[in-house]
Amino acid sequence: MLGNRDAVATIPVKKVGAAKHFYEGKLGLTPAKSEEPSVLSYKCGNSLILIYESEFAGTNRATAVTWIVDDVEGEVRDLKAKGIAFERYDFPGTTRQGDVHVAGSRKAAWFKDPDGNILAVVS
Repeated sequence: MLGNRDAVATIPVKKVGAAKHFYEGKLGLTPAKSEEPSVLSYKCGNSLILIYESEFAGTNRATAVTWIVDDVEGEVRDLKAKGIAFERYDFPGTTRQGDVHVAGSRKAAWFKDPDGNILAVVS
């Protein structure tokens, strides 16, 4: 069944060109082969992110993609240097250290792409 299959994060955007600038220029993702000019795909570890144009871009109010990283603070620092602003949430049982949310040994930070899609880095 599906438990043995790869899954793809799929993100709607308003303009593929703006998304390309953000995902490649700001996040440093490398394009994977794409058969369609209006679709972007990026390989991230063993995962794939698919980006496509949609009138519903940015309407999801929950996290769309989470990257598992070793150093959340380092990722936040690097992304902030590229002009990315981070979200701040009030979650029960969580404290904040700057832009990093801490819950026990877990650390996380959330940010948005130009269309308002919520993205995260988590350790």
